[in-house]
Formats: sequence, C-alpha cells, structure tokens
Amino acid sequence: MSERSGTSVLRLGTRGSALALAQSRTIAEAVTATTGRPVELVEIVTAGDRSSAPVHRLGVGVFVSALRDALVAGEIDFAVHCYKDLPTAVPAGLHIAATPPREDPRDALVASHGRTLAELPPGATVGTGALRRIAQLHALGLQLTVVPIRGNVDTRVGRVHGPEADLDAVVLARAGLLRLGRADEISETLDPMLMLPAPAQGALALECRVDDAELVELLGVLDHAPTRAAVTAERAFLATLEAGCSAPVAGYAEVAEGDDGEEIYLRGAVISPDGTRDIRLSRTGTPAEATEIGKALAAELLDLGADSILGAPKESGARTQHLGATE
Repeated sequence: MSERSGTSVLRLGTRGSALALAQSRTIAEAVTATTGRPVELVEIVTAGDRSSAPVHRLGVGVFVSALRDALVAGEIDFAVHCYKDLPTAVPAGLHIAATPPREDPRDALVASHGRTLAELPPGATVGTGALRRIAQLHALGLQLTVVPIRGNVDTRVGRVHGPEADLDAVVLARAGLLRLGRADEISETLDPMLMLPAPAQGALALECRVDDAELVELLGVLDHAPTRAAVTAERAFLATLEAGCSAPVAGYAEVAEGDDGEEIYLRGAVISPDGTRDIRLSRTGTPAEATEIGKALAAELLDLGADSILGAPKESGARTQHLGATE
C-alpha cells in the first residue's frame, strides 16, 4: 500500500480526448467532493489514439493498456475507463474499485435535417465505428449504406453537420453526447429493441492498484450497486461468449423492483455483420446472481449457434477470445 497524507493530490490517468477528459473531470470532482482529496488529471496517449484503423481491427484493449501500464508503474494512482472498452479479465495487481451511476446506455442517431432512422431514404449513408451497430443497422432492412468510421465525437458529428459533411447520419453512444453537453444534436435516441447497446455501454470503471487499500476504500464510496450488478451480468455474458467489444455482440441489463425484490432483466444478442443472422434471448434473476445470469444467457445463445456467427468454434465449443475497444 502506498503511503500518502490525507490531503495529497491523487493522480487520475485519462485519455486526452474531449470525452475522456469530460468523464475524468466529473469523476475528479466527485472524488474531491466525497473524500476531500484533490485530484489532478494525467493525460495518457494510447495505441488506439495513435491508430486510424477500423475499431474492430485494433486488437486487445487498445484504448486501455497504456493507462494500465501507467497504473502498474505507479505513474498514476487510478484511471477512469469507459467500461465497455475493458477486456473482461482484470490484470493481476489491479482492481475495479467503483462503478459510478451509469449514464444512458442507449445509442443515438445524429442525422442531417434532424431525421430519424425511419425517415432516412434507401441508400442513405450512415457512419458508425462499431461492428455491433453495423450488424444491427443491416438487420433492420432499411437499405441503408453503412460506412465504418473512426474519430472522436467532433469528427463523427462533423461528417453530418460540418462544412465538409459526407454522411447522412452517424450512430454513436448517447452517453458520450450527454457527457459533452451535446444532447441537442441527437435526432433520435434508438430504442434497445432496434439497437441493443454494447455490454457496459454508458458505464465508467474506476481502476486502481489492488494493494492500495486506502484508495480502494476511498473510491468505493462512488460505487453504485445497481450499475455494478447490471454491468457484471453484461460482462459475464460477453466473457462466456469469449467475444470482445469489437464483436457483433450486444447485451443490456436493467435492474428494477420486482414482486420479490430487485431483479435483473438481461437481454443479449449475437448478430452477423451483414445482419442476415440474428439470435436474441433474455434472462432474469436477482442482482446477487448477476454473473450466473450472464453466463447462462451466453450458454443458451451458444446452444443456438451463436459461435457460428462469432467465428470458427474451438474444441471446447467457444470462440477464440478477441478483445478490442470501441469509441
């Protein structure tokens, strides 16, 4: 455990994008407000920030590894991640100390002339960076031309509303637009029945060294039990499929009051990239059963042939793990 005084500055590692900085500033303010500890932001450049390759080709934890390296090296005290960017396995020596309340996990459409998906004409060009979104857009059968794109929120929205706009619409996480104060640019918030979110979309993960017991306790004050339960179910689902957030896998859990107390309702889907195959199921249980719910739902999808959509099955019947990152 590191020794630090009660007023020493905590170093928070963050990517340098506008969205990452907005998220990290919010967390820094919350940490200071709840613990009295000052927090400074330390910008870390990741491999994903330096690459222009399509998101689903970037590889394992590309937006995460540099932050984790800095954490292990003691260059920062904790990091803030978009939870959906994290590989499902936590490295030895690190710990997710808190999952704050989740922002709206749904996807959002930003379209020219404020149009909705249904109002876009056949052949309209729609940009997105996630294979999951590409697959679900194709599955809607709207005859849209889906274009893989990269870039931060400004870059993506600029391709619809900017001076050199070349797309009719883009689909991106509603949470990011809300955190940047750009909700007024949303043409349509997409119902999960049309566009099921990525596992852990809209959630943040506060990660620190497992042996820093003081900081584990401090950050734990920001943990939100319903968000943690929902994310636990979604990521257990993802891990059991042995797919990553670059794969055409969607999962969304909601925690609500049931007849016998709180319940989790988890929906999961595996969609072929061209949208022609689509397997969707749901499962319910208690928050205490979050991990088991996710695993069981994934097993049901695998029994129905999800592995043939995700890729060639291994001898064990599961797909080789490929964990990438989304925006």
